[in-house]
Amino acid sequence: MSRIGKKSILIPQGVEVKVSPSNEVTVKGSKGTLSTKIDPEMKVIVENNQVRVERPTDQKRHKALHGLSRVLISNMIEGVSKGFEKQMELVGVGYKAEAKNGILELSLGYSHSIFFALPPEVSVETVSEKGKNPIIILKSIDKQLIGHVAAKIRSFRKPEPYKGKGIKFVGEVLRRKAGKSASKGK
Repeated sequence: MSRIGKKSILIPQGVEVKVSPSNEVTVKGSKGTLSTKIDPEMKVIVENNQVRVERPTDQKRHKALHGLSRVLISNMIEGVSKGFEKQMELVGVGYKAEAKNGILELSLGYSHSIFFALPPEVSVETVSEKGKNPIIILKSIDKQLIGHVAAKIRSFRKPEPYKGKGIKFVGEVLRRKAGKSASKGK
């Protein structure tokens, strides 16, 4: 039995969950509305201020879909009630980030600036304090979309293992390597 799939999801105050006959789950809350199509073999039940997902058999495919469906619905409920936030840090001399009208301008040590247009569902904010690394703050109600956007921004300059320069998530621990001076000790 899928341990995650068996758990019921508590619907918080002010959130409304609807399931259509075609198994499309729509979640409406104070921050917005999200909907997703759940596999037709999964059964989504909304009762007593809770959402449950049930599967027809114990096949491997059904077990996998059971947990996935439950987590997708849980993320939608959390998104429309609280929202999601990702913070990214730019580590490097002269690295800058500036946000204007849904466009993120990044200076990452290349000969040109990178202009990245964000989807309208994702809001961006940049924080630049003197003596500290610039921080990019992404906010959205869609967990999958915000993760995709954060991964795309990170791909412009991934953190390198020697000095740690690049774009990393706040709190991320990087695996560092010793440079060529480490081998001269012999």
